[in-house]
Amino acid sequence: MSIRHGLLALLDQGPRYGYQLRTEFEARTGATWPLNVGQVYTTLARLERDGLVVPAGEDEEGHQFYEATEAGRAELRTWFDTPVPRTNPPRDELAIKLAMAVTVPGVDVPAVVQGQRRHSIKALQDYTRLKARALAGEGRPGGPEQPGADLAWLLVLEQLIFQTEAEVRWLDHCETRLAQHAEAEQARAAEQLATGAGDGAAAAPARFGRRRSKA
Repeated sequence: MSIRHGLLALLDQGPRYGYQLRTEFEARTGATWPLNVGQVYTTLARLERDGLVVPAGEDEEGHQFYEATEAGRAELRTWFDTPVPRTNPPRDELAIKLAMAVTVPGVDVPAVVQGQRRHSIKALQDYTRLKARALAGEGRPGGPEQPGADLAWLLVLEQLIFQTEAEVRWLDHCETRLAQHAEAEQARAAEQLATGAGDGAAAAPARFGRRRSKA
């Protein structure tokens, strides 16, 4: 998620100061990706350094406004026109956790999968309830009204729903893959014992077995 381009999109509509940018960003995304003011001003400093925004004066309360430059507007148009690349996918903490879990002795991998599955299903239920409220016209959490903001919130919710549904399906697949791995290891150990080459061979670790609890 590009904070840089999100702030540029807001500044393309007129000068704003840091707290306004934070409030509007969170309002348009339903506070799904909270920002702190420090992140906003750090990003503004980088945008100014790159010639994409410039200071636009202060108000009576001393708030420093910024506005997009022509270069900034051009970068924003390029961002909208260019597909989000998947050549360098973002790091996924869950994928990293499971990749590590299957290689670290003593980790109950099925328990890790099941714990995450319960959490993901709960999140999916929460997102689905929020979507029902949005469709009923109850609106999004917080923030000033902006044209199209309710539609933006609905689109964000649906992305979260689809993403979480895919995560639950992947976790189901992980359970199947772990069970297949355990069976293959057990078969290999049995074959070694049968041929006399497996003295001292142990069965596959139980941590790779299937153990599904009810959602």
